[in-house]
Amino acid sequence: MTRGIYNTKQKDLILDYIKKNNKDFNSQDIYIALNKKVGLTTIYRLLDTLIKDNKLEKVTSNKSVKYRYLEECSEENHFYLKCNKCGKIYHIDCDCLNNLYNDIYNEHKFKIDHRNIVLNGICKNCNN
Repeated sequence: MTRGIYNTKQKDLILDYIKKNNKDFNSQDIYIALNKKVGLTTIYRLLDTLIKDNKLEKVTSNKSVKYRYLEECSEENHFYLKCNKCGKIYHIDCDCLNNLYNDIYNEHKFKIDHRNIVLNGICKNCNN
């Protein structure tokens, strides 16, 4: 159960949408996808809680707000690849990031938040 959120049918519907969605989305996308069966207030409340729990990332661009689901991962060395064409997000585990993290910390005393590293590009499906 997510912190501060009781499991209800509405919240389960929202979570199901979020976990199955491979693109950035906003609250209206959820509202429409669920045929307006869940109120926007409930959607906003759950999105805020998921951000606090580091399960969603809030992405702001061009005066709009989108959200991105962050797959749960117990690994320290991971990042995300996002396709600029289809919007799909891939979770990647990579040990080679240790060297990069260590170099940045040793050189600049800056600790990287690995949960928010997103590299943009074109996926193999869209590249063909």
